[in-house]
Amino acid sequence: MRRIGILGGMGPEATILLMQKVVKAVPAQDDGDHIPLIVDQNTQVPSRIAHLLQGGPVDPGPVLADMAQRLARAGAEALAMPCNTAHHYADAIREAATVPFIDMIALSVAHARAQAAPGGRIGILGSPALRRTGLFDAPLAQFGLTAVYPADDDRMLAAIRQIKSEGPGPGPRAVLHDASCALLDTGAQVQMIACTEFSLIPDAVAKDAAAFDTLDQLVQAIVSFAKSAPT
Repeated sequence: MRRIGILGGMGPEATILLMQKVVKAVPAQDDGDHIPLIVDQNTQVPSRIAHLLQGGPVDPGPVLADMAQRLARAGAEALAMPCNTAHHYADAIREAATVPFIDMIALSVAHARAQAAPGGRIGILGSPALRRTGLFDAPLAQFGLTAVYPADDDRMLAAIRQIKSEGPGPGPRAVLHDASCALLDTGAQVQMIACTEFSLIPDAVAKDAAAFDTLDQLVQAIVSFAKSAPT
């Protein structure tokens, strides 16, 4: 079994959720059947929102690169990061470590392509930073798909911050449900839960949406890599 390093802490509950999902994804008779993880629950990674949306001067990239190096030195044979927005800094991680980086964005785009009709619109339920950086736009456009986003950036960001500070309550659930319904009305039936805070409340999306969680795509890839033979 190959060991996976997790760049965590963004946010802490989302990292714990990833670990829980990895455990549940593996049929196990004993401890040794489970995926070995090395988790850096680094809550001190500089704010991605502050850097990307507010022009904050502190770049999270070097901190993530340092985490990647530490995890690789500790024996990780691949790296994964349960934060969609932080994938904006994925190149810094790749450049810092010699082990593979399991890219949640690429995995999710591939899954959206398999789910959507040609020329389809893909709803992105996540941080406004995803729209600002175009993290999903270009990869989806390569397959003729269009990323569409909730209209109310401030409400989405407030819901994410509320989950970080208070946990998943009725307020963020209402925000996610309303955003999902609005995207559905624009023709975006296939929707990504593309914020790992929202991964804590996946049942809040519109019932008629063909929604999937980007975190689940990462979990599947972690399990697959861990069980694969070294090259």
